[in-house]
Amino acid sequence: MKNCTVVYAIAERQWLWQVALDDAADVGAALAAARQQAGTLEVPWDGDVGIFGELCARNAPLRDGDRVEIYRPLRSDPKESRRARARARKPAPDRAASSHPASRPK
Repeated sequence: MKNCTVVYAIAERQWLWQVALDDAADVGAALAAARQQAGTLEVPWDGDVGIFGELCARNAPLRDGDRVEIYRPLRSDPKESRRARARARKPAPDRAASSHPASRPK
């Protein structure tokens, strides 16, 4: 037997389910055991999962003491969020120094 923890968190709260599994159990078996304990709680059971912060497949083997994490879907694309922040920090172009012929030095 091995004991693992399945975790899920939102900004306001986190849930931890202690599950006892057969020695041959994988991530999918841990999720199934946690789902039984969770009852009607809305958890993205079909979403991405990982072991100690490393993304993994549901058929990944588990070791005694592993923490299986259920990841929430991203609200926005991180790359696009960074681009938007960079655009917001960038100063507006100076209209006085434009390429208008009258503004060129003689």
